[in-house]
Amino acid sequence: MKAFLILEDGTVFEGTSIGAAKEVISEIVFNTSMTGYLEVLTDPSYAGQAVCMTYPLIGNYGICYEDQESLKPWPDGYIVRELSRLPSNFRSEDTIQHFLEIHDIPGIAGIDTRALTQILREKGTMNGMITTDENYNIEEILPKLKAYTTGKVVEKVTCKEKYVLPGDGPKVALMDFGAKRNIARSLNQRDCQVTVYPAWTTAEEILSDRPDGIMLSNGPGDPKECSEIIKEIKKLYDSDVPIFAICLGHQLMALATGADTHKMKYGHRGGNHPVKDLMGNNRVYISSQNHGYVVDMEKLDPEVAVPAFVNVNDGTNEGLSYVGKNIFTVQFHPEACPGPQDSSYLFDRFMDMMGGNQ
Repeated sequence: MKAFLILEDGTVFEGTSIGAAKEVISEIVFNTSMTGYLEVLTDPSYAGQAVCMTYPLIGNYGICYEDQESLKPWPDGYIVRELSRLPSNFRSEDTIQHFLEIHDIPGIAGIDTRALTQILREKGTMNGMITTDENYNIEEILPKLKAYTTGKVVEKVTCKEKYVLPGDGPKVALMDFGAKRNIARSLNQRDCQVTVYPAWTTAEEILSDRPDGIMLSNGPGDPKECSEIIKEIKKLYDSDVPIFAICLGHQLMALATGADTHKMKYGHRGGNHPVKDLMGNNRVYISSQNHGYVVDMEKLDPEVAVPAFVNVNDGTNEGLSYVGKNIFTVQFHPEACPGPQDSSYLFDRFMDMMGGNQ
């Protein structure tokens, strides 16, 4: 079955329908990872977006459900050059085509993903439609594309009630703004008892449980949409509890303390982004990233926070250390194993802030 990808600038790509045969409008983004497509699909930070994979062959090692970063996939759509028909991997339990179908995610294969990526790099991230309707009316579609926004997607991806992952070490409160499984797993591996809280949980409730540390997770969308959450994070900042924040959590902490964020031209999404540690050893680490917004360094008060990491490619901020506070935040994903263990030491730094395993 034919499928079409229509961008808001009027560009049309024709390919083959994959996954669910339905129409969807979404924000179109690209990911440069060569592997890890299941982790991408099940990353809640992609809620409200359709993902183009720049690597040309996707699905060749199948689906291994143990590798999911959440219980379900979150992108609105999936865009690939070629979808593997016969996965080859002893761990494979399913095909990516079937995985997309059972989760009702539409997609398109057989298009020039290099050309699509070049358009998004030159013109910036834009909205688009995936459709199987060969009689589409582009004049009717374009206004709908320009009107689309991702909205308050954190509400869609957060857990509905708090739950506990047992451990014998420090008690960590994990705020779930769309948390990937490996964040809690990385803490559990260090013997932490992890209590996961819904995004709308009040600071009073979290602090009343007397955590040894607080973790602010990754998540989707524009951080400024999370106005009520930002107010609660300011209360957590004012407490003396150690805090470690990742991705959206990093942006929310910056907003809570008077800084600003802005949308990037096309964002950072992939497993190959170099970041430099400015506070520790000045080393450069290969990081996994997935974000379309960034903290504005021109509006950062140096008496509140100072840069801790910087992106080697474009000089954007990748982390902050808060002055006089036991708080540090990173824009990238230390739990995502891009190196594969390059930046896992940040969890050990968090453990030290909480007093280790004592």
